[in-house]
Amino acid sequence: MNSINKLTFIAAAILVSSFLIYGVSTDTKKELLHENTKMYFPSQADFCGEAVPLQISDVRERFDRELLVNANLDATTLIIIKRANRAFPVIEPILAKYGVPDDFKYLAVIESGLVNAVSPAGARGVWQFMPATAKERGMEVNDIVDERYNLEKSTEAACKYLIDAKARLGSWTLAAASYNGGISGVNKQIDFQKVSNYYDLLLTDETARYVFRIIALKEIMKNPAMYGFTVAPEETYPLLPVRKVEVDSTIDDLAAFANGQGINYKILKIHNPWLRDRKLTNVARKKYVIDIPTSGY
Repeated sequence: MNSINKLTFIAAAILVSSFLIYGVSTDTKKELLHENTKMYFPSQADFCGEAVPLQISDVRERFDRELLVNANLDATTLIIIKRANRAFPVIEPILAKYGVPDDFKYLAVIESGLVNAVSPAGARGVWQFMPATAKERGMEVNDIVDERYNLEKSTEAACKYLIDAKARLGSWTLAAASYNGGISGVNKQIDFQKVSNYYDLLLTDETARYVFRIIALKEIMKNPAMYGFTVAPEETYPLLPVRKVEVDSTIDDLAAFANGQGINYKILKIHNPWLRDRKLTNVARKKYVIDIPTSGY
């Protein structure tokens, strides 16, 4: 018996053994698998209170696609649900402060999975800002400090962008689409196609899927059990309590600074990823706020 056949035989033996051990026949297993493939589909959906016209065939199909894809990205979606417990308490009050609908927290979900991601194009952070756009929205971006990695500041910058986009495009749904396709890009298609509803526009594949991905993650994360995700509160990732330390001068050695605050360099960087170097150069004596966790480290 060659090595490939041996592996096939072993795999088959393990599979059969599992059925015997747990008292599940092959036919029953097929039935269970068939049952698990059934996908709950909501009778209605909305984004920021703006209805999704599910009665339109292509709209329903595009929404169904994103529900199926994301509900079956088991590990990825499960991790996002766990991370939300840590990220949403930071994002939600900032959205509320600026009058931006709470549904936009799910835009951050699809942009980055709620981590400080780095795109091949150079976008960074939970909200995935490019350097120039970040600076336009008031964030500091350099080799020492990159506020795209600061969840509070980047959420504020995202709010400013979305408010501007809503004012120029007329709806929150189009504002969300513009986060991917650009305000001018979406506006150009509105002018050319002579329609003003996202669901009526023919857009690039990425932008055409974009809002549906947001709404699908909203649906799954608000009703996780309906899509096969059961997460106990203690399994989610906690938002650790911190104390805020204000600094307005240069810190030559962040490792020594961390030790002086009762933590180590690793913990300092985990809680302040916007600190990009081993030091904080601050000739202008700008005020920075550094988070120091008080437990959980």
